[in-house]
Amino acid sequence: MLVAFDSLPGTARIWIYQANRSFSDEEIDQIQIDLDAFVKQWTAHGSSLHAGYEIKYKRFIILGLDQSVASASGCSIDASVHFIQELEKKYEVALLDKMNVSYKQGEYIAYKPLADFKKMAKQKAVSKNTIVFNNLVNNKQEYEEYWEVPASESWHARFM
Repeated sequence: MLVAFDSLPGTARIWIYQANRSFSDEEIDQIQIDLDAFVKQWTAHGSSLHAGYEIKYKRFIILGLDQSVASASGCSIDASVHFIQELEKKYEVALLDKMNVSYKQGEYIAYKPLADFKKMAKQKAVSKNTIVFNNLVNNKQEYEEYWEVPASESWHARFM
């Protein structure tokens, strides 16, 4: 069951998929149609899942699931990953590569391989104050409080 992302509780489980490029406005419109269709039919053991999503900065797809209604199963998680893989093919974009880092440079969102980010940290091109996206947050409350933070407050701190 598709619900508004804002209506999901803080305990809702989330998955964050970062794109290796920005989506165009036209792509976002189509991705929203694709996401609506997927979430409306997303189930776990025959039970409808109460889920929502948002697209941030034309680059991140955040999928949220209210597990107090019904929890995700292995099969339902597999279905969501398969759906994301379909988006990757359809829009020729990488969404599942977890070895990359996104961070802010002013209002611009930069996307770098982890190895390049580490080099930039050594060269002081990024600092502990650089705003990074901590895609390892687990629930909506963590997403709202700890997703977009200075590098010093996330796992990125080890490179500073």
